Amino acid sequence: METITNANFDFPGVKNVYHGKVREVYTIKNDLLVMVVSDRISAFDVVLPKGIPFKGQVLNQIASEFLDATKDIVPNWKISTPDPMVTIGHYCDPFPVEMIVRGYLTGSSWRAYKKGARDICGVPIPEGMREHQAFESPILTPTTKAEQGEHDENISREEILRQGLVSEEDYLKLEKYSLELFKRGSEIAEKHGLILVDTKYEFGKKDGQIYLIDEIHTPDSSRYFYKEGYQARFDKGEAQRQLSKEFVREWLMENGFQGEAGQTLPEISDEKANEISQRYIELYEKITGRKFEKANNENLKSRIENNVKNAMASLLK
Repeated sequence: METITNANFDFPGVKNVYHGKVREVYTIKNDLLVMVVSDRISAFDVVLPKGIPFKGQVLNQIASEFLDATKDIVPNWKISTPDPMVTIGHYCDPFPVEMIVRGYLTGSSWRAYKKGARDICGVPIPEGMREHQAFESPILTPTTKAEQGEHDENISREEILRQGLVSEEDYLKLEKYSLELFKRGSEIAEKHGLILVDTKYEFGKKDGQIYLIDEIHTPDSSRYFYKEGYQARFDKGEAQRQLSKEFVREWLMENGFQGEAGQTLPEISDEKANEISQRYIELYEKITGRKFEKANNENLKSRIENNVKNAMASLLK
């Protein structure tokens, strides 16, 4: 099946192109963005050499749905989704921080806690907590927004304000929006038998207005637990069933790859790529509660270019 991995699209009015690990972002006349969600997949900060069929469609459509479901909380950058793999939206000046909301002590926060940390990004963490335990209420643990190839770094509210990365007025709004978005995402997840464990939000500004930008509540930017069995597993100290791309990392580790120097990426056969594709489709159906409808992926590059050009024709009038 055809996939999009490396494609330089011919869109009208392009001023700049950003090539991320998964997304291609085209700036149009410094006013609009065209985000193409490719079929690339990354793990351990490495982009795997083979595309995963329908992965871009899965991520783009999940993000699009959650942007629509939260636009009453905060305006967002989305204008339209002219293609299953594309979102067109407002160009915003991004804030140089990412807002991480955590509902549970897990992942990197648990690893830090286990080493003795009782403070994450200036937020005190009580003694006696266990892995995967829910916080009394969700906490905000912001990070700096790293340049390409670098790692994000934890930072406190006080340090953000001290460095002048965000004004106090804007930062208080970012906190409010992030917690409200997490609450809405948690409510939607619960309806589908899931727990939204943690996630990240990015914001930008256009004409003095704060916008939610980038993706939201996808399995690439969020961690989900299955609600059924959570308490029993927690009581027994067992690992939780997760809805994320963790299965890809596990397969790589089983084949001797963790992104370390000298290690060789295992070959991804067509069979393995289709297996990963099916897992992503299952993620979509669980998160949205709807059956996934595969788009026709023949002549994929032409389809995307034509759909975007048709949409841009009316937007650029």
